Amino acid sequence: MDVLSTAKSWLTDFFDIETKKEIQDLLQNNTQELEERFYKNLEFGTGGMRGVMGVGTNRINKYTLGKSTQGLSNYLKKTYKGQEIKVVIAYDCRHNSDTLSQVVAEVLSANGIKVFRFSALRTTPELSFAVRHLNCHAGIVLTASHNPPEYNGYKVYWTDGGQIVPPQDGEIIAEIDSLSFEDIKFDANHNLIEAIDKEVDEAFFNESVKNGNFNAAGKDDFKIVFTSIHGTSITAIPEVLKRARYNNVTVIEEQAEPNGDFPTVKSPNPEEPEALAMAIAKAEEIGADMVVGTDPDSDRLGIAVRNLDGEMELLNGNQTMVLMTKFLLDQYKAKGFKGNEFIATTIVSTPMMEQMAKAYDVEFKTALTGFKWIGKMIKDFPKSTFVGGGEESFGYMVGDFVRDKDAVTSTLLACEIAAQAKANGSSFYKDLIDAYVEFGFYKEKLISITKKGMSGAEEIKQMLKDFKENLVDSVQGSKVLWIEDYNTSISKNVQTGEEKAIDLPKSNVLIYETEDGTRIAARPSGTEPKVKFYISTNTTLTRAEDFKSVNSQLDSKLEGIVSELNL
Repeated sequence: MDVLSTAKSWLTDFFDIETKKEIQDLLQNNTQELEERFYKNLEFGTGGMRGVMGVGTNRINKYTLGKSTQGLSNYLKKTYKGQEIKVVIAYDCRHNSDTLSQVVAEVLSANGIKVFRFSALRTTPELSFAVRHLNCHAGIVLTASHNPPEYNGYKVYWTDGGQIVPPQDGEIIAEIDSLSFEDIKFDANHNLIEAIDKEVDEAFFNESVKNGNFNAAGKDDFKIVFTSIHGTSITAIPEVLKRARYNNVTVIEEQAEPNGDFPTVKSPNPEEPEALAMAIAKAEEIGADMVVGTDPDSDRLGIAVRNLDGEMELLNGNQTMVLMTKFLLDQYKAKGFKGNEFIATTIVSTPMMEQMAKAYDVEFKTALTGFKWIGKMIKDFPKSTFVGGGEESFGYMVGDFVRDKDAVTSTLLACEIAAQAKANGSSFYKDLIDAYVEFGFYKEKLISITKKGMSGAEEIKQMLKDFKENLVDSVQGSKVLWIEDYNTSISKNVQTGEEKAIDLPKSNVLIYETEDGTRIAARPSGTEPKVKFYISTNTTLTRAEDFKSVNSQLDSKLEGIVSELNL
């Protein structure tokens, strides 16, 4: 893009005074920052449109969101000609989420579209649920998930309650790209904007309890520490746990109030141990059994449970996903499988999910990274029954009443598993070890490297290029067997030359698999300025009593792989 001319185009009378003043200041005093803000347009990634807030085409503001909303409005009107089009909007705790969601509502209404807008912040899973509950054609949530405080974002959901996928995403983007900012209709029709709250809350809470509650024993003796990490889950999780008869719930009050600065943590990401440090300290103080923390829009959850030494240990997303899925499969098995059930995960998540599917004789489906692809499976296979599934990045979905990762219902499910295990004389952690004995001991490690700005984007591009072009022939002494290139949609056996087609959309992902089952995947994040390397290795665990020694061996192997690949 011609940065200078693009920036100056924002000095016309269409843009507000504050915007023009800020651009003038950048033109005169900070051309480097001006370039960062205008060198490209924000694009839809795996999680919609997400970026730093501020003035510019590469920032989240009323104009970039307004243009996206205008394009979506045009697409909806073309797709549903002659119908009363309805869209539901939610927003999270971030700075400007409430005002930006109002702008989005006003643009939709200016285009003659009926808008249901939550009167206060709500969780992303409730927004996904509300799309179908209110018979809407689309849904929008203003959120930047677990990104830093300076970010905000915009996720679009389709009629099925799932995030937009091909062909809708490409067609909507084409509509957006065909517009100029002056095409945005900001003149709201407030008669078309309706506030919603308790009626949808009640319906969502009831469905969450219905899908996540399995009448576990031992609830009165089960202690939970919960933190919303200043996010939206405070509006849902305490109430859902209460309705499922969990009465020993301690909420971390210092983190209970929604706050876009996330003042008590470095990052509001439950994948980071520091984000749950306050809750874990409280759990040790009161002798709690489990800690649960959620990200700002409540689609991801982090869980800490007591390990074999009685200490609180933060589980990773793969571990939580494995035990949740096993528990759900056991419930289905007890009732009798009908033969159409399936579980799902993503290509960078633990291969242990596939081993469990084989053991239970249910179908296993795998998708690209991004929960929209798992939601799409439910739409694509209407005669199949989705049991549950998730991804390594702390997201899980129970059943299909929500079509995106859902920390609300998943929190309840985790508590059910742990409470029942404790009542049985076991624990969440011990049940996980038993699963390793039964299906194989799989252990994963994620290396995430942040590279910000325009130069960072080039560095990430080069790192992935180097990873692809400088192929390794072995990892920790095990020969590379398969190389899966999702850019070319070809999986190649480097030992025999055999090639297989990858039946998934093209994506910038490369995966090595060695003869001993070690897998190493590399991909850029779709929502953050990061490049990610996912490492998975495995071995046999013959007895639960051998867990500590075998776990230590796998840890050493993972560290060896990281060192060998210079990560």
